[in-house]
Amino acid sequence: MTRLTRLVTRELLPPLLVGTLLFTAILSFGYFFISSQWLRGVPLGLVGQWIAYQVPDTLVKVLPMAAVLMTVVAFGRMNTERELVAVQAGGISLGRAARPVLVVGALVTALAIWLSLWVAPRANVETRGLYWDVLTGTGLARLAGQTLDLRGGLTLYLAGYDHATRQMRGVRVERWQADDLRRGTIIFAEGGTFEGNQLSLTGYQVFTVNYAAAAELGRVPEDDPVAFRAAVQEVFPGVILPDEPGAVLHLDTGRSRQETFAEYADAIGADAGGWNELTATLRDPEATPTERQDARIDLNRKLALPFGNLVLALAALPFALRYGRTLGVSLGVALLVAVAYYLVFFVGLTVAGTMPTFPEPGVWLANVLFAIVGLWLLRRT
Repeated sequence: MTRLTRLVTRELLPPLLVGTLLFTAILSFGYFFISSQWLRGVPLGLVGQWIAYQVPDTLVKVLPMAAVLMTVVAFGRMNTERELVAVQAGGISLGRAARPVLVVGALVTALAIWLSLWVAPRANVETRGLYWDVLTGTGLARLAGQTLDLRGGLTLYLAGYDHATRQMRGVRVERWQADDLRRGTIIFAEGGTFEGNQLSLTGYQVFTVNYAAAAELGRVPEDDPVAFRAAVQEVFPGVILPDEPGAVLHLDTGRSRQETFAEYADAIGADAGGWNELTATLRDPEATPTERQDARIDLNRKLALPFGNLVLALAALPFALRYGRTLGVSLGVALLVAVAYYLVFFVGLTVAGTMPTFPEPGVWLANVLFAIVGLWLLRRT
């Protein structure tokens, strides 16, 4: 039995590796082709680094296709050449012969979970930062005119950006109190930098404003200057105007420069939520219901797609026995099964978005459905 396991495993690994390399190369070329018009004159080393950062996320997407191809090619060939007939004639069931599929599928699933929840989110952030900050030379100019949430109640607005000096121009920073929406601190600055998780502002003025007190100004007697002065002080309880023109104000942010690119630079933000971020949102008592639902769906999605490797590797077995006669047919069948899985998977995500109290059935719909269909077809094979 150990020898049979080794033989079947040797049949599985080559199509798995070839499929992974092939599908990864196709998607990577697609990323490069779409962005090539903005990469003119960029050193090839930087382009290669940019593509490499996208590989973890790409692997999470293509491994299910490679898992299907692995099973269809390997067992299709063994079935065509009557090797499975010989195995069954020796008293070994198909289920026992297919155990290496379960083991390899489980290992690929574990790899995909690690990539999905710990590696790909960080790599996606690095991808956006490298693209906008280095490859295109756009930098924070891409975000000029937008109000950026830097977490912790801190927002940033910049009117312009000089990429050569990495200096922002016309900066406004706001932080409003969570327990009093009409009281906050507003900082105006002529310029500044945003590096890592720190804002460094120059030519700044800091105003703490109480709009609730401002609403009471109309009730202050006009002939009482002392009362009016006290009321104005209630409106502006804190004002900081630095004496030195070169003074610098440093602010720590909850979202780094690269994470800001990942969130706001593209029409669709980068998939930057990993295990730590998603579980922290679910545990955060101040998180809104929408934030909790999004984190719950994302966490289940990042688990469900990797488990699709195991489900598809086993569900593809009846297709391999029926249709895996040649390499071309096997490839076609594998693509059809994988495309069908992704269609159901995305439909399930759409359904999950309409189920705020219990989104898990929608996220896991594709895995459950393909597992049931695969078992049913296998019983009829």
